[in-house]
Amino acid sequence: MKKTLLILLLVTSASLYAAAWGRLGHKIVIAVAQHHLTAKTQENIGHYFDYNLQKDAVWMDEHRRDDDIGYTTAWHVYNVDENHNYDPNPRLQKGDAIHALQIADYNLRHYQELSDSAVVMNVRMLIHFVGDMHCPVHSYFPGPRNFWKCKLEGYETTTFHALYDKMPEYLWPGKSADEVASEIDDCGACKRRKIAKGGLYDWVRLSADRGAYIYEINAPLTKDLDPDTVEKSREVVTLQLRDAGYRLARLLNLYFGK
Repeated sequence: MKKTLLILLLVTSASLYAAAWGRLGHKIVIAVAQHHLTAKTQENIGHYFDYNLQKDAVWMDEHRRDDDIGYTTAWHVYNVDENHNYDPNPRLQKGDAIHALQIADYNLRHYQELSDSAVVMNVRMLIHFVGDMHCPVHSYFPGPRNFWKCKLEGYETTTFHALYDKMPEYLWPGKSADEVASEIDDCGACKRRKIAKGGLYDWVRLSADRGAYIYEINAPLTKDLDPDTVEKSREVVTLQLRDAGYRLARLLNLYFGK
């Protein structure tokens, strides 16, 4: 008989707004990953999902305030310190994206012992939070830089956080996730392995190193941003989406490829 792993978490009433990459960005991460899933992985995932995992790309955003998983509301971001290392700061005592991925990692390593519904939930967590952890504004650096009001010419006044959540839509207007994934998935097998090696803490540091760049190109952090902010962000956003896809593929193959 399958058994469900139950995780008891501390729940508080505070909530944070976060929707990393928006629908398009999350689908791009999954589309890149799906290019590199083994046949065995696809077969095993197919017992629980339609093969196209893009359908569940933003499930965690859409249901984050449901009564039964309301505790995940604040899990979409994480803190890093001045050296860009993961910082499990008490400010996010309800948990964060890295905590969520650690839970999913543990559970999916034992997925055959889980109920079908638990497998589905943990895969939804995995595919979403791998995307979230690679979004530059979901790495919270020391200091209040994330939510200041700003204006980018040609776009509505918004917060810096919301601007980068929507950045894939600004960079690839009118394109599907599969089209963008085919465009940015440009590494051979050797380089893909190099990008996907290591673990969560390594990926945090590498993501934060790149994430710091968006603050550099927008310095000083004033209300009116550089009109070229979107195009100046293309490289870092492209690399983060691509690398998230490679790392997600590695994890899915690790869990389901046996």
